[in-house]
Amino acid sequence: MLLTTAPDPLWQLTADCAADARPDRLDLLVGVYRDDSGEAPVMAAVRAAELRLADRSRSKAYVGPAGNTRFRHEMTRLLLADPVLAARTDGVQAVAGTGALRLLAELLTATGPDRTVLLGTPAYVNHPAILAAAGLRTRTYPVTADGAAMLAAVHAAQPGDVLLLQGCCHNPTGLGLPLGLWDELAAALARRGVTPFIDQAYFGLGDGLDEDLAGMRRLLRVVPEAFVAVSASKAWGLYSERTGCALVLSADAGRRQQARTMLETIARIAYSQPPAHGAAIVEEILTDPILTACWRDELEAMRRRLGRLRDGLAAGTGFAGLGRQRGMFLTLPLDAAAMLRLRQIHGVYGLPSGRINLAGIPYPRIEAVSSAIRSVGGRNHEMSA
Repeated sequence: MLLTTAPDPLWQLTADCAADARPDRLDLLVGVYRDDSGEAPVMAAVRAAELRLADRSRSKAYVGPAGNTRFRHEMTRLLLADPVLAARTDGVQAVAGTGALRLLAELLTATGPDRTVLLGTPAYVNHPAILAAAGLRTRTYPVTADGAAMLAAVHAAQPGDVLLLQGCCHNPTGLGLPLGLWDELAAALARRGVTPFIDQAYFGLGDGLDEDLAGMRRLLRVVPEAFVAVSASKAWGLYSERTGCALVLSADAGRRQQARTMLETIARIAYSQPPAHGAAIVEEILTDPILTACWRDELEAMRRRLGRLRDGLAAGTGFAGLGRQRGMFLTLPLDAAAMLRLRQIHGVYGLPSGRINLAGIPYPRIEAVSSAIRSVGGRNHEMSA
């Protein structure tokens, strides 16, 4: 495992922002959905589910290493929307999406120590560290809008290798794959014997819930096996509840059973039991049609607000490529020096790479933020989005 005594740059910047005495400072760092008042709201469906759970709760007993099985079933049904695919799926509740990624990475190491994981760059900041900590070898390729480098990496891979990709709303670039590219990728993976490892964290915040999941669903119908790490943090706003699941898809029932047993063992060693409350909230929502409809409406409202913010920022900065990005995160065409000026002069905090959390911008401030971005200057080329 690779350890360092240096502080995590994201959390260091977050601490710097919190210490900034300017009342109009803006935290666009940590991936939490915020409304125009700057609050991270509790969804009405979540609050209603919590009240029900509190009213009938009689125990805080352990849930076991596999966690809440009904929660996992309901999440599988929602994500896959296909009884045939769901029948090929097993797994465990995990400690959010990050925990699911780590469980599945450990499973990959245990079942194929010589495999290589293909990883697009720029990557979600935690992907390289999680893979390295699990002892997995990686080979990188550049993330592009046309997916050409990813397809080339798959064509050059060995049978048994793994492609780690984000299911939608790529963090940090905001790029997505058109459905035709998902089909082409599925065929290439199946032909080369490369297994997809999908990080599904931002569904519902791009083009719509089913639209964001459509590509993954099409791919999973083609490939013989797959791994999916799922987070409930963004779509339900359950950040501090640490709710997610690690899923394994295979037509072989024996391999599914073996994978689930190994995931339970890995979880037992790592943290013993997952937290119960967040999973119970999602289960309550997804098993009640009224709460499900309420949650879908709220998620759609969040998505539409992100769209208005993105369009406003694209128009206000003149960076048209921003309008083609999707999800909570986008990457500004600013270098590290410009991002530093943005922090120092304007109190707008983003990562040195240019990544910002779009949801952290109150809509009434979109013009001021756009002006600040224009004032610090952009790169000489537009984003490839």
